[in-house]
Amino acid sequence: MRDPNRPAAVLPEWMKLPHAEPGNRIGLFGGSFNPPHSGHRLVAETAMRRLGLDQVWWLVTPGNPLKDHGNLAPLERRIHLAAAVADHPRMTVTAYEAILGTSYTASTLAGILHRRPDVSFCWIMGADNLASFHRWQNWRDIVETVPIAVVNRPGASLSPLFSPMAQAFGRARIPENEAGLLMRSRPPAWVFLHAPLDSTSSTALRRQDGQR
Repeated sequence: MRDPNRPAAVLPEWMKLPHAEPGNRIGLFGGSFNPPHSGHRLVAETAMRRLGLDQVWWLVTPGNPLKDHGNLAPLERRIHLAAAVADHPRMTVTAYEAILGTSYTASTLAGILHRRPDVSFCWIMGADNLASFHRWQNWRDIVETVPIAVVNRPGASLSPLFSPMAQAFGRARIPENEAGLLMRSRPPAWVFLHAPLDSTSSTALRRQDGQR
């Protein structure tokens, strides 16, 4: 039993659900960010600008279930690195998934939407994730829960045409020139956004670090 005279542990700010005002339009940008880089920042900036978002929350996952954790940097280090890369007054970095106790996006969305029903959310991801999106747990539920913005990445610009997700939800795709409608659309709804390409990748950065 905890000593009642001993103060409860105070969670660091990055373990809490970020603040949002009722009616805010918020993009949820999830990933391992191992490490975060300028390509991630470009994806977040593109979605925020093109969709008219009030905030973007970078959700640093404790560990992607589809990736090898052998070279995964500690969560706190990835949080601080992501905060340095995001560095924008309307971007917040959080590890709230650790509090929810899940690394699965579908469960994360359910937990966040339950706690913030007065906020409009969308999911943001780079197009390099679209090809394997059908391998995510309950991926159809994700598409039917929140609108999705897919931002192109080097080597992945044709993914929307051929991925299982794009084929299954082809009719839910919003034309890019109408991207501003995404946050007012009931899911399933998704849009593919073109942006200047940044070839930086987490894999390449890890290889560079290993060579030093």
